[in-house]
Amino acid sequence: MKIEVGYGAGTQTVEVSDANLLGVLAPNAVACELAGVDEVRRALAEPIGTPRLRDIVRSGERVVVISSDITRPVPTAAIMPVLLDELYEAGVDPNDVTLVFALGSHRPHTEEERRRLAGERAWAEIACIDGDPATCVHVGDTAAGTPVDIVEAVAKADRRICLGNIEYHYFAGYSGGAKAIMPGVSTCEAIQANHTKMVDPRACAGNLDDNPVRQDIEEAAALVGCDFLLNVVLDEHKRIVKAVAGDMVQAHRAGCRFLDGLYRVSIPRRADIVIVSQGGAPKDLNLYQTQKALDNAKHAIADGGVVILVGSCKEGLGNATFEEWMTAAERPGDLIERIGRDFKLGGHKAAAIAMVMEHADIYLVSDMDSAFVESLFFTPFASLEEAYEQAVRKMGPDASVLVMPFGGSTLPALDS
Repeated sequence: MKIEVGYGAGTQTVEVSDANLLGVLAPNAVACELAGVDEVRRALAEPIGTPRLRDIVRSGERVVVISSDITRPVPTAAIMPVLLDELYEAGVDPNDVTLVFALGSHRPHTEEERRRLAGERAWAEIACIDGDPATCVHVGDTAAGTPVDIVEAVAKADRRICLGNIEYHYFAGYSGGAKAIMPGVSTCEAIQANHTKMVDPRACAGNLDDNPVRQDIEEAAALVGCDFLLNVVLDEHKRIVKAVAGDMVQAHRAGCRFLDGLYRVSIPRRADIVIVSQGGAPKDLNLYQTQKALDNAKHAIADGGVVILVGSCKEGLGNATFEEWMTAAERPGDLIERIGRDFKLGGHKAAAIAMVMEHADIYLVSDMDSAFVESLFFTPFASLEEAYEQAVRKMGPDASVLVMPFGGSTLPALDS
């Protein structure tokens, strides 16, 4: 069978014998009556746990819309015209609306990137800015001691609307929801304090109810205040197949339930070889983002197996602290030991990679220099085909194979 996975703006391909293939983890079939902007309009008209947005906001109020940065696939440009119509229906002046891109710990955008993310209509009608951590104001502290330091434009607004997409997150349980505020428009210090809880076993993909990271995130967002949530679920082609709107927690939970039906995929057993991709750009711009696919793949790989991680990583590692940790370690175990005594945001992803390396070899198909990739404890390859040939030589001709073309979204679950 010909296997094709996303890689940057293109794809990587390889032939895998049907006899070896355990499965290609595609989303489950889920009935969707509406899609795209029509589904967004439906969600706005049928909010969960709140009145309609047009009945919440008032003329003269300063409104901020928080959306994701370029490393996330949120279709902000498609959502904003529908959202603006709803705000204008309530009498909100375009001059009182600001679209804030939530950078978290990521780099600022170029003007062209902000314009492309916002879409032409929003760019022409409202202010579109990056959240600047240098302007953060202190709102309070969570029960766990996490400082709630929020970008000034967000903290001082009269109304806050949070956008996002919902997919699995390797320690917050799911993306979306309150993550627009924490870590989206927070300081690195606040994010780091929240993320220290990732070492708790309950902080894992698909878990919400007793997840200490998610609980802390939602407490922080409640201190700031989120007046309205609008989240979407995307299919493997990045099309909107579900939208949820309304209360920050109630609407998010409804979206998570839909996601489970779509992307929680049963597997018969762990495989000897797992081929995994983030699905291409923008999710594989750097290794910092590509790591998310690897973390889901760990649920599918057998001990001693080979994970073939496919991601362009054309911007390199993507985070200065992550790079310092990865390049300073002499062996993967150093990263695990370091996170236990000196938690650092960015270093947490280095440790997460090392934890997978304890149980499997990781072959990396990327645009990065081979010698540099080797120094990071991966085995480098220029193509998926070459990596797969080497994996078969290592694991044997009868090696079982699972393919995860959308690794950051699909969560493997062993059959009961």
